[in-house]
Amino acid sequence: MKEKLNILSLYDGISCGRVALGRAGIAVGSYSAFEIDKYAKAISRRNYPDIEQRGDVLDADFAQFAGHDLVMGGSPCTFWSIAKTDREIDKSGAGWKLFMRFAEAVRAISPRFFIYENVASMPQNIKKYITEELGVEPIPINSALLSAQSRKRLYWTNIPNVTQPGDKGILLQDILETGAAAREKSYCIDACYYKGGNHARPSSQTGRRLMAYEPAMPATPPKAPVHVGHLGTGGQGNQIYSVRGKSATFMANGGGRGGKVGLYEIDLPDGDYTVRKLTPVEAERCQTLPDNYTAFGIDDSGKTVNISDTQRYKCIGNGWTVDVIAHILGFADWR
Repeated sequence: MKEKLNILSLYDGISCGRVALGRAGIAVGSYSAFEIDKYAKAISRRNYPDIEQRGDVLDADFAQFAGHDLVMGGSPCTFWSIAKTDREIDKSGAGWKLFMRFAEAVRAISPRFFIYENVASMPQNIKKYITEELGVEPIPINSALLSAQSRKRLYWTNIPNVTQPGDKGILLQDILETGAAAREKSYCIDACYYKGGNHARPSSQTGRRLMAYEPAMPATPPKAPVHVGHLGTGGQGNQIYSVRGKSATFMANGGGRGGKVGLYEIDLPDGDYTVRKLTPVEAERCQTLPDNYTAFGIDDSGKTVNISDTQRYKCIGNGWTVDVIAHILGFADWR
């Protein structure tokens, strides 16, 4: 392997790519980052003081990075995500303009390898256009294979022979700081995760941000399902059971809010319970980041600052699942 690599990261965010390089055992010579979010830059600056912050990717002159070994990045997915009602479907919008900066960088630099990431739910024609620009087919990988989060993404890379990672079998319960999981995997952590509510009851527990329960551990659990109520008009998929008993029978097919696995109430010591969103540390773990990676930053003046939970969620949601990128990098031959 080459002793140290020179890296260019576009739309760098909180430098998840840099974390992945270290996790893949790749030594970094220089790491130049284009990012405009001040909180993301502050977090990166604290974790990696040697990162060269270069500003806005729209203003970049990529010729100065000629000969760099790797270009990596994932332009903002909000323009193409299925969650956006008026998402862009052609090359005329801001999403395509931002993506083209990546394609232009690859052409100007001719790196040994590149990795580009974006949301799997993008319009099919956008996926086709990106494939034509980069000259490689996308590799679909769900972060659920390597983390506690279901996060379907597409990865375009010229690193050869990349295969699907093996399933590590990590469940949401495995990464919680406290409490119990409301489902096997977390929903995709996105930039708006902070908008989720707390202290919800059954009537609102299906909100996509509400992912964990705070329980009281039962003394002697019953040996059968304990039915405690239902949502809406009822039906098997809307029945609620207590975790003090056994689970209801799992079904291969099933509708309702608890389709296939059922809904479960976890009791608190006072006989009540709460449904909550993930903590910032749990969200970091879903992205396979180190604990408290986003807790602090260093601002433009060099001062260490606390990062609010709102900004932590936003930055984590905009980031990559580190272990997926490390997996892809593991197939590169840098000799």
